[in-house]
Amino acid sequence: MSEPRLVAAPIHIYFSEAETDLLTYEREYQQLSETDDDPISQWLKLAKARGDTRETDQVLLQLVVELHRKVDALEMFIKDEKPSRVSLTNEMQINSIGFEYFNLEEPSLDVGKIYYGRIEMPVYPKHDVGVFFEALSPTLAKFTKMHERDEKEWAAYMTARERILIREAREKK
Repeated sequence: MSEPRLVAAPIHIYFSEAETDLLTYEREYQQLSETDDDPISQWLKLAKARGDTRETDQVLLQLVVELHRKVDALEMFIKDEKPSRVSLTNEMQINSIGFEYFNLEEPSLDVGKIYYGRIEMPVYPKHDVGVFFEALSPTLAKFTKMHERDEKEWAAYMTARERILIREAREKK
């Protein structure tokens, strides 16, 4: 296997071996998908399907939806409620990413094993992405399962990080 092209990216991941509780991890993976969005997203999808948003500025609509999510998050914070997430055994920093790969800061993977992870995406709107991945080395992993929407977002984030690093390199010259 040739070495994948990776770019520096500070991302946080929580993960566990998939075989320890595969059904629970699969359930959370599905909940984090686009098919199981929050109520405001479901409402928005239905409104778009009915054509109720045709005359609306889409950017403004998206901002209002995000404000609604922020109010919901503040309400949860005030009530001391936390979103229910599966408990995962490991917490680690990712130091570099590729289109289908990521590299951990410290060796903590068993080569050949499949893991379930939850990645905190540092893009707007911030959210968690559920992934299954295989350890290729103690630090390098390859995604084996990721939702299509999340794949596109991951690729866009990786490309944006690459542009930032190229710009920084030009400025140093």
